[in-house]
Amino acid sequence: MNYLIFQLQAPLSAWGETAVGEYRPSANYPSESALIGLFAAALGIDRSDENQHQKLRNELSLAIGVQSAGRLLRDYQTAQVPGRVSLKNRPHRTRSDELNIPKDELNTILSTRDYRQDAACLVAVQTKPDSSLSLIDLAQSIQQPKFVLYLGRKSCPPSLPLWPQVIAAENALLAMEAYRVQLADKSGEVITPLERLVWGAGINAGVKEDLQVVRKDRLLSRVHWQFGDRPEFVALLAQAALS
Repeated sequence: MNYLIFQLQAPLSAWGETAVGEYRPSANYPSESALIGLFAAALGIDRSDENQHQKLRNELSLAIGVQSAGRLLRDYQTAQVPGRVSLKNRPHRTRSDELNIPKDELNTILSTRDYRQDAACLVAVQTKPDSSLSLIDLAQSIQQPKFVLYLGRKSCPPSLPLWPQVIAAENALLAMEAYRVQLADKSGEVITPLERLVWGAGINAGVKEDLQVVRKDRLLSRVHWQFGDRPEFVALLAQAALS
């Protein structure tokens, strides 16, 4: 079985969880919807193209090898925004347009956003039998993306090349370990081992789960920012090695 493996590392990353009010939390590893968005950006798929996003979601299975969860960074923000009445019948395509109203019609909103500092992971991608997208084509697109790639938010560019590789292996975990060996040979550095393996339905992880969780990151509509629940499986690799 072939797997596409690539790395994600950045000084800051933000993998959005369910937001309540003005608080925007972040998981410590990528969500399914964030990875689908990353693939869409690499392939040049516009955010408004719902059909192509759904196609990617339905044709790909994913696993994530967490090397480091990073450290939490919490950012407190204030911003000025106009009310809906003030924007009525006014152009507001840009931030400048939004603020081009009398100052007393601007409101101040407060928000808190979480980021992860120096988090790192490997991602394994497997195509389903009826997929029209090849792993080689996806790897080439990640290597030379049509749109800029970032790790959750535009302020979070990757710090290292993603270095996508298609690897033949019995399962996702073995493919990731083979990738680590290749990356170590290429860079001449020791590559951080995996702490956890996280995966969704439809991919051969190569290890039994220690727990199952429900994550609300199943993309329903990119345009309307709607997400559904899906099961996710987690294996604690350090614990598995000791048992």
